[in-house]
Amino acid sequence: MKATVGIALTGSFCTFHRVLEVLKELKDYRLIPILSQSTALLDTRFGKAEEFRKDLEAICGSPALCTLPQVEPLGPKKLLDALVIMPCTGNTIGKLANGIADSPVTLACKAHLRNGRPVILAISTNDGLGANGENIGKLLVRKHFYFVPFSQDDPVEKPYSLVAHMEELPQTLALALEGRQLQPLLR
Repeated sequence: MKATVGIALTGSFCTFHRVLEVLKELKDYRLIPILSQSTALLDTRFGKAEEFRKDLEAICGSPALCTLPQVEPLGPKKLLDALVIMPCTGNTIGKLANGIADSPVTLACKAHLRNGRPVILAISTNDGLGANGENIGKLLVRKHFYFVPFSQDDPVEKPYSLVAHMEELPQTLALALEGRQLQPLLR
């Protein structure tokens, strides 16, 4: 039986094309898409929200969960084997590190963690080596959190920016389901 994986997306819109490409590689899993309010509703210079949602749902083969009532049952009903948050923005990292569950993505994470199952973060934040460094540190030492390996996005032009190596999600997910972190973490 295929493991069921929640795929939660937050608003780092510039990475969405890479997210869709890597999701196509996860054919060995049943995928349930989860969208933050921004991801579900905002049209940006990177594309229209409705078009992105349709593409995501086609790849996952499942309708997206976009509201608090839709994601709340994930925990009590033990619907996910793992939850991937990609891209995981600095805003979401801050909320997760401080126990805030006020969006579909953060509530899905809170609900899922009650079952002691893995949460995989693929960070994408312009302040990972700034204000959000402390929050990343908090999550690095928390049980059940795993990270897709990451590095500086553009050390010269954006010296505080960090981005996950999205292509390493499949291996990170497989190891997280075994309770192991893919290494090396920092690239």
